Amino acid sequence: MKPDKEKAAFWSIVASVVITVGKGAAGLSTGSLALISDAAHSLLDVAATTMTYLAIRAASKPADEEHHYGHGKVESIAALIETAFLFLLSGAVAIEGIRRLWTTQPPIEVHWLAIAVLVGSIIIDSWRWWSLSRIAKATGSEALAADALHFSSDLINSALVLAAFGAVAMGYPQADAFVAVGVAVFIAVAGFRLARRTIDTLLDAAPAGSAQAIRALIEDISGVVTVDTIRVRPVGATLFADIEISVARTMSLEQLSAIKSQIIASVQNTYTDATVTVTATPKALDEETVLERVLLISAKRRVPVHHVTVQDISGSLSVSLDVEVDGRLSLAKAHAIASDLEHAIREELGDATEVETHIEPLVVSSLMGRTITGAPHDAIAASLAKHAVASGKIEDIHNVRVRETGHGFVVNYHCRVDPENNVTSVHEAVDRLEHQVRAEFPNIVRIVSHSEPLRSQA
Repeated sequence: MKPDKEKAAFWSIVASVVITVGKGAAGLSTGSLALISDAAHSLLDVAATTMTYLAIRAASKPADEEHHYGHGKVESIAALIETAFLFLLSGAVAIEGIRRLWTTQPPIEVHWLAIAVLVGSIIIDSWRWWSLSRIAKATGSEALAADALHFSSDLINSALVLAAFGAVAMGYPQADAFVAVGVAVFIAVAGFRLARRTIDTLLDAAPAGSAQAIRALIEDISGVVTVDTIRVRPVGATLFADIEISVARTMSLEQLSAIKSQIIASVQNTYTDATVTVTATPKALDEETVLERVLLISAKRRVPVHHVTVQDISGSLSVSLDVEVDGRLSLAKAHAIASDLEHAIREELGDATEVETHIEPLVVSSLMGRTITGAPHDAIAASLAKHAVASGKIEDIHNVRVRETGHGFVVNYHCRVDPENNVTSVHEAVDRLEHQVRAEFPNIVRIVSHSEPLRSQA
C-alpha cells in the first residue's frame, strides 16, 4: 500500500509554520539578515506546502470526459509556481545582502534562543526532507518532490546561518551578509533545478532513459519483429507509454493478444504506475512460404480453402486450390468469390502467377439428424470393412456411427494405418475407400474418417 500523499503534505504545512514563526522571531530579535532571509524562505515553504496539499487533492481526481489523462499535471503546475516564488525570494535576499556589504549596519546579537531555533529547524527540516523524499519516490509525486527540495534547501540555509553566527562571534560581522548572498544563490540554483524538471514534465519530456529501458524489455519478447516507436510521458504519478511494434502478418489474433499482454506486464513490472498502449502493425517476413501467403489471403477474405498446390513451372509460379463456398449460392456468385481470391493472390505473388481455383460446396448450416442402428448401420460398417481389406493399407475399422439427416446419411468412423506411412498416402487410401462406399450407398452425403496409428503387435 502506497503512503498517503495528502497526509504527508498536511504535516509539511504544520512543520513549515512552526519553523517560520521560530526563525522570524529569532531573526527580528537578533537583527540577522541571514536568519531573516531564512525565515522568509520558510514563509515561502508555508505557501508552497499549502499549494502542494491543494494540488495533490486536485491531482487525485480520476480522468473524466474533458481530461482523458487525469489531473496529474496539476502537481506540475503547482511546482512551477513554487519555482517562481523561489526566484523572487533569492533575488530579494541577494539585493539586500549586497546592500549590507556596502553600508554600515548595527552589530548582530548572537543569542542562544536564535541558535536553539536554528538547531530545532535543522532537525525538523531533516525529518521532513527524508519523509517527503521517500513518499515522493514511492508515489512519483512531483509536488512532494518539490516540497522535499524546499526542506532540503531550508536545512542547508539553517546550517549556513549557524556558520554565519559563529563567524560574527569571532569578529567577522560581514559574514552575515555574505551568508545571506550565499543562501540566495543556493535558492536560485534549487529553483532552477526544480523549474527544469517541472517544465520537462509539462512539455511531456520522457523520463531519462525510460524509452531505452522499455525498448530493451520489448525486444526480448518472442514474436516482436521490430519496435517501431516508443512514446513516453509522465502525467503526475502515472507514466503513459504508447508503443508501436511490427509482427508477422501470419500471426493469429490469439498470439497477438498474448504478445500485447506480455509487453504490458513487462513494462508495468518495471514502471508500476505505467499505463501502456500497444499498437501492432502486420509485416510480411522474408521467410513466409507461398502456402502461408495464400492461406493468409484467403483467411482475410473468410474464404475456406484446401488442397493448395504450389508448382514451379520452368521458373514460373503456379498455384491451384479448392475454394469452399455456400452450396446454395448461384454459380455466378460463387465464381465472383473465386475470381476475387485469384486476383488477390496474383497481387501478392505477382501478375505472372498462374492461379486456378476449384469451387466446392460448403455446408454452412447445422444438419438436424438422428442416430441410425440396425441393418443400415451394419451394412455401411460391413462395406467400410470390406473395402479397407481390399485397400491393403487400412485396417481395424471401428467406432462407426451413422446419422440420418434431411440431406442423407452422415457417416463417421475410425481406422488404423501403419504409422510409417506418410499423410499423403494415407489420405489417398482413405479417399478411395470413401468413394467406393458412397458408390454402394448413394444416400451418403458425407463420410468423415479419423486415421490412427496401427498398434504394435509385440
